[in-house]
Amino acid sequence: MEIERFDQLEQIMNGYQPALSGAPSAGFSAEVNNTAVYSTDDYFLDKQLYDAQPGAFNLTGIQYTFWDADILPRNLTTDRFWTNEYSKIFYANTVLEYLDKVSGGTAEQKANLKADAHLVRAYSYWVLANTYCLPYSEATKNEPGLPIKLTINFEEAEARQPLHKVYEQIESDLAEAMKTTVPLVQSGRPVHWRASKAGVNGFAARYWLNRYNYAKALEYADAALSAYSTLVDYNTEMRYGQPRTVTLNAGTPQQSTYTIQYPYAHNNQMDFTDMIGWKEFLYFRMLSHGSWWYVPSPELLALYDQQHDLRYRYHVVEGYSYDRGMINPSYDYPGYVFFFKDRVPSGPTVAEMLLIRAEALAHAGSAGPAMDALNQLRAKRMEPGVWVNLTATGKDDAIRKVAEERRRELPFSQRWYDLRRYNHNEYEGDDVILTRSFYPYTISNVTTSQPLKTYTLTKGSRRWAAPIPNTDITASQGVIEQNKY
Repeated sequence: MEIERFDQLEQIMNGYQPALSGAPSAGFSAEVNNTAVYSTDDYFLDKQLYDAQPGAFNLTGIQYTFWDADILPRNLTTDRFWTNEYSKIFYANTVLEYLDKVSGGTAEQKANLKADAHLVRAYSYWVLANTYCLPYSEATKNEPGLPIKLTINFEEAEARQPLHKVYEQIESDLAEAMKTTVPLVQSGRPVHWRASKAGVNGFAARYWLNRYNYAKALEYADAALSAYSTLVDYNTEMRYGQPRTVTLNAGTPQQSTYTIQYPYAHNNQMDFTDMIGWKEFLYFRMLSHGSWWYVPSPELLALYDQQHDLRYRYHVVEGYSYDRGMINPSYDYPGYVFFFKDRVPSGPTVAEMLLIRAEALAHAGSAGPAMDALNQLRAKRMEPGVWVNLTATGKDDAIRKVAEERRRELPFSQRWYDLRRYNHNEYEGDDVILTRSFYPYTISNVTTSQPLKTYTLTKGSRRWAAPIPNTDITASQGVIEQNKY
């Protein structure tokens, strides 16, 4: 497509939905991140669950689940997350390349579109760096970062730049994105699939929280909340969707039926209406994956007040294992469902800003105000009662309670990023050592005939950086180097 007009660039930036049937689309909303889905303590897989139906779990997902640093680096051919994020960067670079060359568009419109493209690029480099690179610190700043693409020239250097260069680029793009004058609410509705003042501040709050700069994180979270602070009230605005009744243990004396109760939007796989309509978004991004089962760990489930927390009621689907085929013989285990079966909000939201505000205040020693921010959120997530409001005895207790509330509110989508920063900041009270027990596995199968093995991801492991797909390494003729484990 020859680009000559401003409206063509606008059309590119409106491509929030992934392409269907080969149609051209930037697909900015999709984050197909196996690391985020499988590699945290929110996700669960053990011997009993696997034995119930091995076919429900693909081998690549298993390798991510147990932080494989041997098979995956050698045999990972493609990774949609790496490819899709670099596609978004290419689209952003296309807008920046042509912006001063096209006809039409006012100076203000062009300035805002430029800011929009810089936010796309900053966001993509951030999620890439926090998936494929080691956590940033003084000790790791010269470790391999990412190839930094700033043009649409296919001859641009592909070598991974030092990690500090990647973060410098993110901050440079973020500074440009901050120049937007676009409000989130336009003509009475939030336009969160494009950059806005609230959306940029929301991403900045997340960025600085992950850099352990709590003062800046608080500043930008408050700025985002000042611009937009609408929360969904789970007491009045949530509902169930169409249930599904399944037959269990058919043809046996134990035959019975079970009705699976889904959240209201689960049926709409390709309908973005409910996702776009989720009014807490500051910037529209959705985590997804191919297995259609976010398997919540017992530790995650135990964090919820299962009687009064409406997040448990509407997002934890009892008997979801039956949906995945575990019906004969039956095996009962829940699933976490938000939109359809594999779509979880991952972009900055109003809820996340309250959590960032709470965490920043907790680290500053302001335990009471930190709990006030948490309780503002909890009032919209729980049945009314004495169980809603939390109190903290001091700094450490406040930090712990904030971390637990983040996990209840943002399972899967933010837990990987949280674990990276918990294990690499200067505060030891939030460290989390990940340990799992499972069968050994090879490149081609799970070896169920052998004794269980303990898998551990320690805070100093190089496996905090996920492997880069070998297709891209090969295409670069080895210029892009694989992570060393």
